[in-house]
Amino acid sequence: MTPLDQFKSHPAAKWIGIALIAIALLALPHVLVQVGTAWVRITNLALLFVLLSLGLNIVVGFAGLLDLGYIAFYAVGAYVYALLASPHFNMHLPWWVILPIGAAVACFFGVLLGTPTLKLRGDYLAIVTLGFGEIIRIFMNNLSEPFNLTNGPKGISSIDPMNFFGISFGNVSTVGPLAFAEPTKYYYFLLVVLVLVIIVNLRLQDSRIGRAWEAIREDEIAARAMGINTTRMKLLAFAMGASFGGVSGAIFSSIQGFISPESFVLNESVMVLAMVVLGGMGNIWGVILGAILLSFVPEILRYTVDPAQRMIFGRSIIDPEVFRMLLFGFAMVVIMLVRPAGLWPSAVRKRELAPKEGVPAS
Repeated sequence: MTPLDQFKSHPAAKWIGIALIAIALLALPHVLVQVGTAWVRITNLALLFVLLSLGLNIVVGFAGLLDLGYIAFYAVGAYVYALLASPHFNMHLPWWVILPIGAAVACFFGVLLGTPTLKLRGDYLAIVTLGFGEIIRIFMNNLSEPFNLTNGPKGISSIDPMNFFGISFGNVSTVGPLAFAEPTKYYYFLLVVLVLVIIVNLRLQDSRIGRAWEAIREDEIAARAMGINTTRMKLLAFAMGASFGGVSGAIFSSIQGFISPESFVLNESVMVLAMVVLGGMGNIWGVILGAILLSFVPEILRYTVDPAQRMIFGRSIIDPEVFRMLLFGFAMVVIMLVRPAGLWPSAVRKRELAPKEGVPAS
């Protein structure tokens, strides 16, 4: 046995690995600040997308319900926070009051979406959820008359930042030699929320509810025959997934300080779904990997495509945004052809898509 194998088999190896990961995550924003504060903000958005992906993974990965309007719950949470913590209604409630309210309201909308779609599957379910997402965005865009609820396309500004034990997230704080700017504070807050969400997801996956979702995903008729209340389980999946989206939206609203309907377009829903599919549906760690990759890689391309063209051709031939999306789409196609189960698939999905013995892979 090699020294590496001996270390892996040691009882303390797991905890040493967790400790090293924790230290790296705690030090990450201070390292990124050396490159630029923008990268800390990009990391915060990546963590928001991880939260969204974990919420959508409950609906798509665990229960097998295709949802193309998931960004609607993100919008609901964001507007709940904006309305309750801004001069729009002159209400400035604390964040720890608004987050549960945002989760509850998003949960209600999740049940509202799930109830009429209980008998729909596949493409029909996808079309209905897509329409729901667009309806929410259009409502946000038009609910400025006759009563100004959302301020229409102008959006809501001057949203209060979070305040934690008298420390405002909207300014710079110093602790000894370390300076904690606004993005850094939100990074640590998002990290704590993410850990809690991962724990909840792991507990759900290993629970009777998680096994019921998996049974519905594999064969709904067989699950019903085995005594599973598929109606209740589907509604629970929509509600749980929506509540995570609502919390993510509320935090997004606080970080941005301004929201408008244009932040919640269909493209965002498709992006979150791509993160779940790319990482590996049903596998929590795979979904996290997919969300991180699809959050960071496009931003890296945004900063490198134009300089690379100027260095090779002396000028910019293709618009960086177009080239970035072209490479992004090509990479997605290649990965789906090479690893159809995702980069880090769940054990069940891996077995399902593995070529059967004696049967050529299609």
